[in-house]
Amino acid sequence: MLKINENYLKLKESYLFSEIAKRVQKYGAEHPDQKIIRMGIGDVTLPLCGAAVSEMEKAAAEMGKAETFHGYGPEQGYEFLQKAVASYYAERGISLEEREIFISDGAKSDLGNILDLFSKDNRVLIPDPVYPVYVDTNLMDGREIVYLPANRENHFLPLPQPGLEGDILYLCSPNNPTGAVYSKEQLQKWVDFAREHGSVILFDAAYEAFVSDGSPRSIYEIEGAKECAVEFCSLSKTAGFTGTRCGYTVVPLALNFGGVPLNRLWLRRQTTKFNGVSYVVQRAAMGVFTEEGQRQARRNIEVYKENARLVTGTLDRLGIWYTGGKNSPYIWMECPGGMGSWEFFDYLLENAQIVGTPGQGFGENGKGYFRFSAFSSPADTAEAMERFRRLFSR
Repeated sequence: MLKINENYLKLKESYLFSEIAKRVQKYGAEHPDQKIIRMGIGDVTLPLCGAAVSEMEKAAAEMGKAETFHGYGPEQGYEFLQKAVASYYAERGISLEEREIFISDGAKSDLGNILDLFSKDNRVLIPDPVYPVYVDTNLMDGREIVYLPANRENHFLPLPQPGLEGDILYLCSPNNPTGAVYSKEQLQKWVDFAREHGSVILFDAAYEAFVSDGSPRSIYEIEGAKECAVEFCSLSKTAGFTGTRCGYTVVPLALNFGGVPLNRLWLRRQTTKFNGVSYVVQRAAMGVFTEEGQRQARRNIEVYKENARLVTGTLDRLGIWYTGGKNSPYIWMECPGGMGSWEFFDYLLENAQIVGTPGQGFGENGKGYFRFSAFSSPADTAEAMERFRRLFSR
């Protein structure tokens, strides 16, 4: 008789954002005349930049002609995009070989798929609160998870503590959901920890383009990181590719465990289980890395950062504690009046028709906190904050 993977039964019945969608749908059906402003899930609202669209159109035209048609491409990505990504890193003083860069359909996929390379006996260190994918993909494999408490006392940036041991470590900076950003000195402590313990760091840099104060945008800005860290990045938030799907994963050649190079294993995994990102999408991504594409992408990011400033300015005036919003599109606030996360979610939806994300959905240490996203339109963000201000100025 067939046996299922019983680890799936350990997962929460409903994915966080599915539960949010159900509650919003129910409220919308009961109040069809109310305009609901969504500031919860991290989907973008601005369109792809013109440079990406132009390259995509040219590539689509090529696909319609026999002499320029592209069939199966290299699973690790076309060389033209690998070169573009390598140049992007080089501008920040980080030297990467093209074969260290693997083009993907987004950071979320690879953050889960990379676990194929590691034994299920490995112990996993995951900050709490955390992006749910880190937790769920390890629960699916049955690994032991040790949660690293992130809280106001440590500014939601946990650091190595005496006696801590683990084999796989997840770090996300700028952080989702809290918006907190590690300093170079703090990341050096984690790199030193990983090298001392023979651990691997899985570094999620999906929001690196929002950093503007000199904080690290890549783990490879840290000495020794190429010997212990894999970096995941995405064009979803950098250039609006949430529906287009393209990202990249960096697996340094210097990354060896037990004499086995991780780069070789990842290439073998990808060539077996992944057929690569489409030519048209990779050409669009290449457009993002052109000089004009970078200017256009930065303009879009500045719109979202201005939204974040509007949110944080509102919270400042109301005296509500928060973190994030400066180098991140996320603002992590304390629920007013001692409300619980889901209690505040329902209160805000019912009284101001604003949707955010309950912090409790990101882990035990998210209880009593709430996440706003800055990815709404400027007009909706302004209207939402005016509603918020009126609600809490009573």
